[in-house]
Amino acid sequence: MSAANSNYLSDTGPPIPGIIGSSLAMQDVYRLTRRVARSNASVLLLGETGTGKEMIATAIHRLSDRGSGPFVKVNCGALSESLLESELFGHVRGSFTGAINNRTGRFEAAHTGTIFLDEINSTTLHLQIKLLRVLQEREFERVGDTQTVAVDTRVIAASNRNLMSEVEAERFREDLYWRLNVVPIDIPPLRDRREDVPELVAHFLNYYSELNER
Repeated sequence: MSAANSNYLSDTGPPIPGIIGSSLAMQDVYRLTRRVARSNASVLLLGETGTGKEMIATAIHRLSDRGSGPFVKVNCGALSESLLESELFGHVRGSFTGAINNRTGRFEAAHTGTIFLDEINSTTLHLQIKLLRVLQEREFERVGDTQTVAVDTRVIAASNRNLMSEVEAERFREDLYWRLNVVPIDIPPLRDRREDVPELVAHFLNYYSELNER
């Protein structure tokens, strides 16, 4: 691990690169990010859209022992159930209309690295069963195939909704929730950390000033 990474992993180091804010609330986020990067545990990032969940996920991956491996991002809310299943797990030729070739899924692409599942709350109950199996058994089958694929992939998931409320509404599996929620990190919105506003303003003023000087 590089000296820079060791610095970021310390509990008193600087903020996570790319994230602006030095409020107490954000310091807690940075501290948890550094600590969880040392482990291989699943992480659940909770926060509204635009709070920086992807940046935190990227930092966890980069600072971990998997940092030299792939970091694969999937927006679960951007695809239909069938397309998302194929995107995550891959498919074999002829498994559905339009499947003219075999396709490797994102879990395989993230082997020895990290997969970031954004908007995990958007997944269907059917797909959640397959996700649960990957977390428990570290294996799955491609769509339309019977051959089992083993993977060594760390899972970081993110939700812009309260997942426990989704569990109570029976829209999200409770067993999957607990598998993902090994280390939860709540990322507060800017309105709850107004002391960070001056720092953000200064950052963007400097950014646009540098752009105008080019």
